[in-house]
Amino acid sequence: MEHDEHGEHVSLLIVDGANVVGSVPDGWWRDRRGAAERLRDRLAERGGGEEIVLVVEGAARGVESVPGVRVDAAPGSGDDRIVELVAACAEPGACVVVTADRELRERVRAYGARCVGPRAVRPQT
Repeated sequence: MEHDEHGEHVSLLIVDGANVVGSVPDGWWRDRRGAAERLRDRLAERGGGEEIVLVVEGAARGVESVPGVRVDAAPGSGDDRIVELVAACAEPGACVVVTADRELRERVRAYGARCVGPRAVRPQT
């Protein structure tokens, strides 16, 4: 099983795609889908034993899953979909959400999830 930077067990890593993509001003707004695909590919390179779910919304819908990363296209709000995934997690304490969104962090912590910022999965440029 994978562990986070504090040595804690991680079974499910849920990535807030819009928030992580938007954390670096690299021109992502010109090609939201392409930016989500690049993030997905970086996540797939992580290796590790955790399940990775990349939640996308809006213009990034349609990004395909790849081995190692399941892409979940939110039918509405990406934040609401992330909360649903956390609520359904069999091991809430082993669920980690990657986002800098303060409100979302509060919502998922209510279900026992831990949170890390975008830098945990994305190099800052």
